[in-house]
Amino acid sequence: MPWYLYLALKQLFPTGKRFPFFTAISVLGVALGVALLIVSISVMGGFGREIRRMIVDTQGDVQIRSGGLINDPKALMGIVAKVPGVLGVTPFAEGVGMLEYNRKPVFPAIQGVDLNHVNDVIPLNRYIRVGSLDALDDDTVILSSQLAYSIGAQVGDKVQISSPLLIEKLKNDEVFLPRELTVAGIFEIGHQQLDSNTVIVTLRRMQDLYGLGGAVHGLDVRIAANLDPDDVARRINAVLPPSANAAARSWMELNQDFLFVLQLEKNLIFILLLFIVVVAAFSVTSSLLIAVVRKTREIGLLGALGGRPREVALCFCFQGLLIGVSGTLSGLALGFGFLACRNDVLHLFTRLTGSQEALVRFYQFSNVPAYLSTGDLALIVVSTIVISTLAGILPAWRAARLNPVEALRNE
Repeated sequence: MPWYLYLALKQLFPTGKRFPFFTAISVLGVALGVALLIVSISVMGGFGREIRRMIVDTQGDVQIRSGGLINDPKALMGIVAKVPGVLGVTPFAEGVGMLEYNRKPVFPAIQGVDLNHVNDVIPLNRYIRVGSLDALDDDTVILSSQLAYSIGAQVGDKVQISSPLLIEKLKNDEVFLPRELTVAGIFEIGHQQLDSNTVIVTLRRMQDLYGLGGAVHGLDVRIAANLDPDDVARRINAVLPPSANAAARSWMELNQDFLFVLQLEKNLIFILLLFIVVVAAFSVTSSLLIAVVRKTREIGLLGALGGRPREVALCFCFQGLLIGVSGTLSGLALGFGFLACRNDVLHLFTRLTGSQEALVRFYQFSNVPAYLSTGDLALIVVSTIVISTLAGILPAWRAARLNPVEALRNE
């Protein structure tokens, strides 16, 4: 072991002392910064992952839409299903209608799904909380949880649904009566907007409400988990007939503005919390500078014994590196330890404040999701160690510039 590395270890962990106060404070400062980074980035990553999962579960990996209507969805489904990597295709129709129950009108988004293919792409069964998807037919409807709660509807109740086609019929002196449907189930996805304003009916019922005939508004596509949605969307576009006037877009392209904002928030949190590590690094720099001043004669003696300025500087740089590595390892343990019990802490807080129902109602979660990618973890570790190592540069430069003769004369 080089003497300057051995000396760096001895200065940080002197023989006969359990754990020096200076070393403990320096390591603790770095560890707290790393722990906060781990917890914050993991929670942000968890929420981002959950949101991405909700998007894919509700609209598929790739969505095909036309400038107007897709008049022959079966033919288009047959073409898309042959594209390598495509696991399932389902047609859909969507719009806004008026739903009325006990003279309470609401105007939800209505989704028409094909019961023969919807589970190949969208796992609706996973989100049914009351009732069953098997009970859905042309005379029934499934309501989102908050929508059902707002109008007081339960499974077995009858609701009336009408669409803007009613107005078009009246213009031609025709009668279009609202459709009376029975509530067959209640679903909850975990997204506030979808859970408060969505109605699911069969595709045939939606075509009837909007006078679509056999046409649909688009196709949802599920692909293999290991494939890039953008790449599959390009393959689909290459085989779509020009007469369909349709285009495939991946879920990332459809939601690119939202995903950009989500990533921007995550990056800002990382940068802001990284300043905690920077502040801890300034503390390390200050402590090492004090050590240089206090040990001026010892540094001069090292130079007189043949120690080169570069080796003296490395001694203090290694101290910053060792503090960074120790603080990073301690911070990783603290951060992952907190993440392991994060839900217990959340439940304790909500019990003490009585905010459990408000948390579920407004933020749509009762447990805190957490996900830390390998890239984020590597960025946190590398950034912390680099900053801590740089903290030792100024003291190292100061020590390297000391003249051995003048240093030995220092009182």
